[in-house]
Amino acid sequence: MPPADLPEIPGVLSARQALATAEAIAATQEPDGALPWFTGGHTDPWDHLENAMALTTAGLWEQARAAYLWSAKTQRADGSWPTQFRAGVIENHDSDTNFCAYLATGVLHYLTSTGDAEFANEMWPVVRAGIDFVLRAQLGHFGEIHWSVGASGTSGEALLTGCSSIFHSLRCALALAAHARDPQPEWEVAALRLGHALRAHPEAFLDKDRYSMDWYYPILGGAIRGPDGYDRIASRWDDFVVTDLGIRCVSDQPWVTGAETCELVLALDALGDHRRALALFTNMQHLRETDGSYWTGLVFADGKRWPEERTTWTAAAMLLAADALSRTTPANNIFRDLLPPPTRTTRACDCAATVPRP
Repeated sequence: MPPADLPEIPGVLSARQALATAEAIAATQEPDGALPWFTGGHTDPWDHLENAMALTTAGLWEQARAAYLWSAKTQRADGSWPTQFRAGVIENHDSDTNFCAYLATGVLHYLTSTGDAEFANEMWPVVRAGIDFVLRAQLGHFGEIHWSVGASGTSGEALLTGCSSIFHSLRCALALAAHARDPQPEWEVAALRLGHALRAHPEAFLDKDRYSMDWYYPILGGAIRGPDGYDRIASRWDDFVVTDLGIRCVSDQPWVTGAETCELVLALDALGDHRRALALFTNMQHLRETDGSYWTGLVFADGKRWPEERTTWTAAAMLLAADALSRTTPANNIFRDLLPPPTRTTRACDCAATVPRP
């Protein structure tokens, strides 16, 4: 039976509203289990899994299982997934390594939420093949992972956001390996190298610092925490945060987006900065529609929704943030402290003395 409790933030989001959002996501699910961006839209493997996690959070376990089985059915023999599908047809045959790693996060979230060890064991070979595929693209000098793989090989370039997400997925995969009693010591080495690259070698990644995701994702993914995490947030807060609306997707455009705002909520929550996380979560609710769905963003210079799409993954990020803030489901901490903290490799300091209080 699904849990009786749903995420609820008093005065901001009721349990009934949380369920309505999950049902809005579920209403887009295609017969094969795919969860597209919106009804009739395309499906990518990463956002599909974000949606599955949101359904799990709201207790829609049957729909979430169908989504994970879609991932198992669409995996290719080399462990990868195509980047994009539409109505069951592949639209982009290339693979995004971050997309291929994220199943580990989703399956661990499902296992932690439901306790369904049998299903986790069923999904384990799919997770293992996906991670093995991803690590074949760990070709960078510092341990970074190339972001794309196609017929002609890898992109030869690494993305900070994508690698931060992969770092988190690797640690989730290691937790699943321990659960399956199938140790993967080479994954531990790969995670250590990737974490070091994320903390100490920004030159290993393409310069995308106008994007807010590159600002907060090393924290969300768990590579940077503690004083360094607070310093990183402080360094770009004024560039990205728009009072009462959320955060910009890119620093030079008057456009706030719901998913990025909720991911920053999760990153702040992971740092223990509950006050600002709650404020941002509250502020992004202007994107909510009456049926529980969420608009992707708002161009605040002219007050227009843009794009004119209510994306499932925006709603999903909102539900995951609500769960983290409310501490409702057993997996509410998957981005906070479900896993051991990363090894600190940057400057030594006294955390108690230097971490600013939220």
